[in-house]
Amino acid sequence: MSNVIDKRFLLALRLGMAWTFLYACSHQVFDPNFSIVGFLNSTKTFHGFFSYFTGPVIAPIVSFMVAYGHLAIGLSLLFGLFVRISAPFGALVLFMYWMANMDFPYVVDHHNFIIDSHIIYCIVLIMLAVKNAGHYYGLDNVLAQSDLLKKGSLSKLKPIVG
Repeated sequence: MSNVIDKRFLLALRLGMAWTFLYACSHQVFDPNFSIVGFLNSTKTFHGFFSYFTGPVIAPIVSFMVAYGHLAIGLSLLFGLFVRISAPFGALVLFMYWMANMDFPYVVDHHNFIIDSHIIYCIVLIMLAVKNAGHYYGLDNVLAQSDLLKKGSLSKLKPIVG
């Protein structure tokens, strides 16, 4: 991609998605009482699936993974490092939220019919991964140009970085 405007647009999308995940984690990581149980107990369409994650043994693990997963995805997108990994994981997380918010065929409320912001964000994240958005004003480009990745001990990471 040689067009500077395209690169800056991808940067803006990447930073916007980074903000989305970092803002979410700020309400989770810094709250010692954060738990995913309340959210998952309110699911409707896929309640049987999501209720499995509300048990007393697994809920703290899932809550930790959600909070720190948001943090890891947000930081990855912010710095443009390992975007090919973090963006699909972010899309998977958002797809799960879409499922959890569904009262088929509506999502969240009767103003969202099947498609809502979660699906749009999934599409944006997949596009960031496919377009190697970490290469534009990000650390993926720095890592890809380094000798460690080209022929050094980190050469196995080349498919991840691009």
